[in-house]
Amino acid sequence: MSKKTNYSYVGIAFVILIFGIIFIPKIVDRITNDDITRDGIRSKDVSTEVGSKSTKSDLAYLEINGQPKKVPAFSFTNQEGQTITNEDYLGKVYVVEFFFTTCPTICPIMNRNLVEVQNHFKDFKNFGVASFTITPEIDTPEVLKAYADHYGITNPNWHLLTGDEDAIYKLANEGFNLYTAKDETVEGGFEHSGNFALIDKEGFIRSRRDSFDNPLIFYNGLIPEADVTDEDGIPQEITILKEDIAKLLKE
Repeated sequence: MSKKTNYSYVGIAFVILIFGIIFIPKIVDRITNDDITRDGIRSKDVSTEVGSKSTKSDLAYLEINGQPKKVPAFSFTNQEGQTITNEDYLGKVYVVEFFFTTCPTICPIMNRNLVEVQNHFKDFKNFGVASFTITPEIDTPEVLKAYADHYGITNPNWHLLTGDEDAIYKLANEGFNLYTAKDETVEGGFEHSGNFALIDKEGFIRSRRDSFDNPLIFYNGLIPEADVTDEDGIPQEITILKEDIAKLLKE
C-alpha cells in the first residue's frame, strides 16, 4: 500500500473524528429534547400562527391578500335595546346571517335552520348567533324582539341587530363578504345571501375545506337538515355547520 493511500485513510479518519466531536452531541441533545425538525424548514399553517392556543382544528381561515380575515369592528342595538359590539362575541363561536323581518322568501328558512342549530348547542354558553337586519328603519328593537319570540330564539348570545343602514350594508359586503343589496325588482325588495358565516373565538372567519382543498368559506343556510338535499340535488349544509361549530368550541 502506498504512502499516498495511507494519507487518504488518515484524512478520512480525521474528518470522521471531527464530525463526531462537533455534531453527535448536538444530535443527541435534539433527540433528547424531542426536537428533530427545525422550525426554519417546517411548512407553516395559519392555524398554528393565529392565536396562542395549540389545539387548533383543521378548519381553514378565509384569507384576503394572504392574511386571515378578521371580523371588523361593529356596534349595533339588539332586540333588548342593548348595544352589542364585536367584542361581545370574543371568546364565543358564532354564526352570522343577514336578514329582515318582513322577508317573504329565504329568511324564514334560514332562521328556522338557525333555531335548530341553537337548540343543538343549547348547553354551550360560548355559542352565539349574530343576525343583522338589512331593513333597520323597519326592524326596531321592539320588532326584532317580537320576531325572536315568534321563532323561538332563546340563546342569550343570539343578538338580532339593528342600526345605521350604511354601516350594516358595508359590514355585510365588505366585512363578511355576504352579498346584500336593495333591489325593487325582486320579491321583498332586497337581495341578500342565504349563506351563513362561521366565526371562531378570536373573531376570524373559518370554514372546512372542499374536495379541492379550498376553503368552503360559507355554509348554505337555505336547505333544512331533514331535507338532505333540495329539489336540484344540492346537499344541505346544516349538518357540517354543526360539526364545524363543535370543532371550534373545542379550540
